[in-house]
Amino acid sequence: MQKETTIFGIRAIIEAIKSGENIDKIFLQKGLRGELFIELEQLINKERLNASYVPVEKLNRLTKMNHQGAVAQIAPIEFHDLEELVMSVVESGKAPLFLLLDQLSDVRNFGAIIRTAECTGVSGIVIQKKGGAPVNGDTVKTSAGAIFKIPICKVDHIKDAVFHMQASGIKVIAATEKTEQNLYDISFTQPCAIIMGSEGKGINPSILKVVDEKAKLPILGEIESLNVSVACGAFLYEAVRQRL
Repeated sequence: MQKETTIFGIRAIIEAIKSGENIDKIFLQKGLRGELFIELEQLINKERLNASYVPVEKLNRLTKMNHQGAVAQIAPIEFHDLEELVMSVVESGKAPLFLLLDQLSDVRNFGAIIRTAECTGVSGIVIQKKGGAPVNGDTVKTSAGAIFKIPICKVDHIKDAVFHMQASGIKVIAATEKTEQNLYDISFTQPCAIIMGSEGKGINPSILKVVDEKAKLPILGEIESLNVSVACGAFLYEAVRQRL
């Protein structure tokens, strides 16, 4: 199992970004200013990296070293190019089954979804560069190592991935409660991609407007929603059932 790498110090992180390190997330100290700090912020924005402003206590938990108000985590995997991955899957002759995650934020849910996706033969997972759960050691652990066995792509916006899927002949299905259509009324036998939303907000309304189909799981109890990783498992195994 590959271990995540933590970089600390403003200058060290600047150099890591410039050298093309596969940085997954950067934590910056709230309220910190200074010429070098501003240079780091500008570089983060230019490269569209995932950054959060946090209290100094959070940084102190991430590393015991002198972090100068900045800590970065290098992803334990190499991310795939979306266009290249879609092309290779389409050309392979197998019916593609992609999974798009719209700003899923809980690392345990993320890891559990990766594990289920690998078990159900998902062609690849697409996540957004900003706002989602980090790809770190916790992700590796909760995925039971499945993260090393399934391609993961990062995109600027999930909507871009939706349009690319559709242009490639892949039907995009949103898992959402905002529909009357039942999961079991949807066909998953042709090339398709399933979108799962964030734990609190679900799928962004602007994305729901451009998908091909929407589907919900029947809820028979009083609690109105399922954990996102459980719901994702139900969707993926319905696709497996139809394809077997």
